[in-house]
Amino acid sequence: MPAARRPEGAERYVPDRRSLGRMREAVQACRGCDLWRDATQAVFGEGSAHAPLVLVGEQPGDQEDRQGHPFVGPAGRLLDRGLESAGIESGMVYRTNAVKHFKWEPRGKRRIHKSPSRWEVAACGPWLAAELDALSPEVLVLLGATAAQALFGPGFRVTRERGRPHPGPGGATAVATVHPSAVLRARDEDRGREMDLFVDDLRAAAALLGQG
Repeated sequence: MPAARRPEGAERYVPDRRSLGRMREAVQACRGCDLWRDATQAVFGEGSAHAPLVLVGEQPGDQEDRQGHPFVGPAGRLLDRGLESAGIESGMVYRTNAVKHFKWEPRGKRRIHKSPSRWEVAACGPWLAAELDALSPEVLVLLGATAAQALFGPGFRVTRERGRPHPGPGGATAVATVHPSAVLRARDEDRGREMDLFVDDLRAAAALLGQG
């Protein structure tokens, strides 16, 4: 069986003038990997261009892919609850993903999330790098292993490092935590505790604002 073709990457699709508006338009034409073929659309980040806190997830989910907005599905609603519990106002936050197209596999009539490969994450990396460069946030919250490893490499372990500050790109401080979908997947008897830990990590990130 021939080896899978490594994606060319998104670099040539990222516009030279890297405003959020220009990138939001340009990402729809990205063919840096093959994920666009099965996705409805690319889903770019949203929020204030001056937000001090940037949340980075893995990739759009089913509802995000259909609606064209990040974090509008069940995990996004849980994230909203977590932010509110942590005392983080919505205007302080910009939300995006490490990968801009939804990767999925069919299961009956449903489209089931499938984790992007490390090559697909790397291919989409120029979009995230340009986005963060345009935003210049104080603090990054990396939601889940894919987002954390997109910035810190495959050896980074969220379970070991969650809630701890790390030097991030552009002078930002990065804090890793679980993806809100992991809280949703927890057993009923464990979900309350997992939510508390998630909110604790968000509070730890918020406490870093203004310290730069």
